[in-house]
Amino acid sequence: MEKNLDFFKKIIDKISEKADYVDIRAGSGSTSNILMKDNKIQEINNGIDIGARIRVLNNGAWGFAFTNDLNKMEEIANTAIKLSNVLKGDVELAETDIIDDKVKTPRKISLSDVSIEDKIELITDANNSANIDNVVSTTVNYSDSESQTIFLSSEGSSIIMDEIRVGLFLNAVASSGEVIQFGHGSIGGSKGFEAVQEQDIEKFGRKIGEKANRLLKAETPPSGKFSIIADNELTGVFVHEALGHAAEADLILQNDSILKGKLNEKIGSNIVNIIDDASDKDGFGYYSYDGEGVKTEKNQLVKDGKLVSLLSSRESAVKLGMKSSGNARSSITDQPIVRMSNTYLEPGSMSFEELIEDIKEGIYLKGSRGGQVDTGKGIFQFNAAESFKIEEGQITNPLRDVSLSGNVLETLKNVDAIGNDFKLGIGFCGKSGQVAPVGDGGPHTRILNAMVGGSS
Repeated sequence: MEKNLDFFKKIIDKISEKADYVDIRAGSGSTSNILMKDNKIQEINNGIDIGARIRVLNNGAWGFAFTNDLNKMEEIANTAIKLSNVLKGDVELAETDIIDDKVKTPRKISLSDVSIEDKIELITDANNSANIDNVVSTTVNYSDSESQTIFLSSEGSSIIMDEIRVGLFLNAVASSGEVIQFGHGSIGGSKGFEAVQEQDIEKFGRKIGEKANRLLKAETPPSGKFSIIADNELTGVFVHEALGHAAEADLILQNDSILKGKLNEKIGSNIVNIIDDASDKDGFGYYSYDGEGVKTEKNQLVKDGKLVSLLSSRESAVKLGMKSSGNARSSITDQPIVRMSNTYLEPGSMSFEELIEDIKEGIYLKGSRGGQVDTGKGIFQFNAAESFKIEEGQITNPLRDVSLSGNVLETLKNVDAIGNDFKLGIGFCGKSGQVAPVGDGGPHTRILNAMVGGSS
């Protein structure tokens, strides 16, 4: 792709004479996806993708066009010009630095050096390790990508990014004949094949099978308000779903966020500090520059309980009187929109034992099985993957099908204590029909007066 740099620059120069702003994103790369279901390989999809898109801004309106054929760049450029001239809009772009850079995601083992057979062997090991007593079904999804992307703008930015990412996702279903329960886990990262190869695959798979088995014998939960401990994963899901999406500038501009008008206001307890950091190379949502060529950095959303920043693109940032946070993301085929990257609650100072020792009657919630969030009303409901009673400062009986619900801001203000551990999970986030890799996590977190109930 880099060999086409001069060609793209000529397109930019030519179109700039007819537009207020132009940028091009082009990329090529390889992907691999493997699905194993119930001990059998169901799908193997390997592909090589190439494509380019051009954005043209004229009279406050965007024109956007995409092609898989680089020989048609001039054609799609003219299409974008025509589209931008159809409407008049109010789009302006926040100022940003002009960048000339070339970056490569660190890796030990390139995916191109790993055979399909080696990938299948790793998947099979994970699958077999999860197949313990009572496990009746397993599903393993493996995906990886290795790509080179170019970004050029009429402002003068020229960025080349060589990126890599790999993930393995395992589900186990256990049955007692009367009750069915699930275990789930994932490993991977924004690095080479070592992200999964260096893991203890046998231990990873066995833990997921054991989790599903434990839930078969678990009790149904009590309902009401309790002091709870959310584990690293559920803390991350809450921060991502309930706070992160509400902090996206486009939702705020659409009047669909509980955080509208709350910048620099207190929204949580004094110990709550929430970060979104695309520059974190250990996170699955890592990237050096966003889809508009804005350099990423650690962005603190909440500091000592106060909302101090938002997630934005150049377009949404200027409407809110701020600079872009570098959170405009998309595949090459789509128009960039505001997305999270690696979003987490910063750790505190307490050990797990200290978090639970003062709880006379509470619940320890681990992991997530999905849920719902209304960012406009600021309410949420999550289903924990696994839970336990806390009695007199001790973890006791396992619970199953436990839900956590409430108001986002009330819950943030009820964060009472934060653990000193930290874990960042991996996953994918959907928004407006687009899917982006993300990381979310944090430490164990104690929340007072949390509404807990049963979930189906």
